[in-house]
Amino acid sequence: MFASACRRASRYTRPVIIRRRFFDKRVRCTCGAFVILNPEGWIVTAAHLWNSYFLYQEHVAKIADYDRQVREIRDDLSLNYEEKHDRIGRLSTDPGWITHISYWWGKEGVLLKDPKFLPDGDLVLGRLEPFEPPEQAVYPVIKDPSRLDIGTSLCKLGYPFSRIEATFNESTQSFEFSPGTAHPTRFPVEGIYTRDLRAGRSRDGKYEIKFLETSSPGILGQSGGPIFDVKSSLWGVQSRTDMYPLGPATEDGPGKERREEPAYFSVGVGIHPELLIGFLLDNDIPFTLSDY
Repeated sequence: MFASACRRASRYTRPVIIRRRFFDKRVRCTCGAFVILNPEGWIVTAAHLWNSYFLYQEHVAKIADYDRQVREIRDDLSLNYEEKHDRIGRLSTDPGWITHISYWWGKEGVLLKDPKFLPDGDLVLGRLEPFEPPEQAVYPVIKDPSRLDIGTSLCKLGYPFSRIEATFNESTQSFEFSPGTAHPTRFPVEGIYTRDLRAGRSRDGKYEIKFLETSSPGILGQSGGPIFDVKSSLWGVQSRTDMYPLGPATEDGPGKERREEPAYFSVGVGIHPELLIGFLLDNDIPFTLSDY
């Protein structure tokens, strides 16, 4: 059903890889997705992918304060070597502090410029630079939000199950993918459109925050990726997975005694096309609207 739509969606969907280096020298990579909206290189993705960056900004301040205290101790002429070593060792640190971070936008050397955030709707727009449109480029048509039918079959596309490893080059102060790390592989998940979810108004009162729910959950690595129909029209952008309790499920435990375990049903939640269109219009970013 979605073979043709997946082929088209794969041409406007790209991976974003977040590479982080921590205070204890560990390097970790996580993956999400983004949608290229037009020939100018404007994209849409999930704002929560920036959580690590905002955390990094907090950690930079804490690391700077730690470095200041270390310098003061080392410059204190009244202390001998052992006393300095002891005092530095008693300073508070966190191995989870993020010391360096990098976003890889589908290609080395590409940056995201002019970001426009709507965090209440988990929505961010930005412009890739440099951006070189591929030959026979395909850009999404955004679904008319006034014509959404409950029960429509939809598909999500992203990059789950990707095993991405990187190292940090001290001499160049930059990240490098580890040898053998493969390019993230696309993975589709189908479901149906179940309902709209409303979350009040944005903090500035300008937007009604709406999400679109699907009957299948998103998978880690699909955040920011497209939710599209059989024509490859963009219905939304994957934001999160919600879980609803189904009540206790009875299972056989050790010794065949009966025990109750909680059961849950998981659904996908995406940025609603109505919210996306409103934010695009307010930021003068061109897009194409469906005629159905």
